[in-house]
Amino acid sequence: MHPGDILRVCKIISQKLASVTAEKSKCFIFKVHNHLRDVNDKAYDPEIIAIGPYHRDKDNIKMMEEHKLRYLRSLVEHQKVNIAVFVSAIGEMEQEARKCYAEPIRLDAAQFTEMLVLDGCFIIELVRKFSMVRSEEHENDPIFRRGWMMNSLMHDLILFENQIPFSVLCKLFYLISIPNNHNQLIQQVLRFFHGIFPGKGCRLSVDKSPNEIKHLLELIHISWRPPSTMSGTDDSAKHRERKWRFINSATELRNANVKFKNSGKDSLFDIKFDNGNLLVPPLLIEDKTESFFRNLIAYEQYFEDRSNYVTDYVKFLDSLINSLADVEILCHHGIIDNWRGDGKMVSNMFNKLDQFVTYSVPEQFMYSEIFESVNAHCERRRNKWMAKLKQHHLNSPWAIMSIVAALVLLLLTATQTVCSVLQVV
Repeated sequence: MHPGDILRVCKIISQKLASVTAEKSKCFIFKVHNHLRDVNDKAYDPEIIAIGPYHRDKDNIKMMEEHKLRYLRSLVEHQKVNIAVFVSAIGEMEQEARKCYAEPIRLDAAQFTEMLVLDGCFIIELVRKFSMVRSEEHENDPIFRRGWMMNSLMHDLILFENQIPFSVLCKLFYLISIPNNHNQLIQQVLRFFHGIFPGKGCRLSVDKSPNEIKHLLELIHISWRPPSTMSGTDDSAKHRERKWRFINSATELRNANVKFKNSGKDSLFDIKFDNGNLLVPPLLIEDKTESFFRNLIAYEQYFEDRSNYVTDYVKFLDSLINSLADVEILCHHGIIDNWRGDGKMVSNMFNKLDQFVTYSVPEQFMYSEIFESVNAHCERRRNKWMAKLKQHHLNSPWAIMSIVAALVLLLLTATQTVCSVLQVV
């Protein structure tokens, strides 16, 4: 290559390097990568409302733009705040907020600020109204009159791609409330989302300051975090040397004398194995459960902070569920409350939830000790014998009847023999 060409290429690369600033690493609102999207594209798309820039141009959700304006007017009238106050405050954050997005934003400063004001004020007013006692204000609001709209909003506002920075919400909330009164904001938000959780464990407070919270989805993730005693992390040499493997399906475990029980624990993730009993809290499955899990899993894939408890929990259930029969076992014991009705659909859902997902390393997997204990139980000679007996000889009602008939015949034969011997004597 000619020296002049070398210099030109170096200049081009230097210019590109200059554009890749350290600030780019601060971004935390991404688009889901194609491998995850290809499994179930709809799980990541909003149904009725776009929040942030990624989905705002889609025609099927533009009807909510009028509701955003209506909520902005409601907020301004109730709080007696001039719109210019909101615009000025968010305008000062515009550049910093723009850096939160990993994808290029094709909006100028005015358009981007307008979007943040409308989206942020809509969320603030929505959770404010929701926290109020039912009143005429609710009755006159089409969103509160239509249950399906409220359910869709809960779904859309926690989507991985459908986010604005939490700092924007805090700034807007402080303008209509006591400055730095973030606990009230967090409680109102978590009360609003409380009904979307498919299991127990959601708290109405978190141990992070608002400055540490990236967006609503992260707040949901933090509030659902299991007790610290269940972190699944153990730095001991003993734990690092363990070589555990995944457990078998519910059908196979039942054949190996593992009993399933609904533990009723306060956290969905609080799973125990005690003396042959697998104690699992109940999980509610309805239409939006898959999307809820998928978006939290996507969050954990992008922000690995040794807290991948949703991904670990899904892997636990995926290990248990291989077929419709496994779902029926878990439903029978009250571990799964299937509102979808179709057990095969539930089985397919869990079998696909972990596709293209990276799991915790072994020493951080939350259920590694449980897996070890369950597998050790199944390896015991008595339980292996019971598993083989059930698999080969007790696998149908007719086989059981045949064995019972054989035992009865054997007993009658023995009785007859004993009687004959007694008569001779």
